[in-house]
Amino acid sequence: MTTNTFEDAQKYGRENMDLALKSFGAVSKGLQAIAVEVADYSKKAFEDGTALVEKIASAKSVDKAFEVQSQFVRSSYETYLARATKIGELYADIAKESYKPIETAFTKAK
Repeated sequence: MTTNTFEDAQKYGRENMDLALKSFGAVSKGLQAIAVEVADYSKKAFEDGTALVEKIASAKSVDKAFEVQSQFVRSSYETYLARATKIGELYADIAKESYKPIETAFTKAK
């Protein structure tokens, strides 16, 4: 009787460890995707900022410089919103994917 209980406990422990590792893998993969997205955004923002300085410096008038800067602000805001939305979706995906192994275990237990 004790052997069955010990074997059952080992099996239960192994299954829980597998679930934890699957969940951790989903979180790790999602965080890597977010890191790539943030790095891409940072690189693009730096490049866009550098291009803005060049455009403003070569502007023929103050009005043209303000126009260039206004376009930059509008474009930067739209890009920021798009990236923030994408990163939010990635976080939501992390939550869904990391919960799937646990949800499967609960379904089996019923």
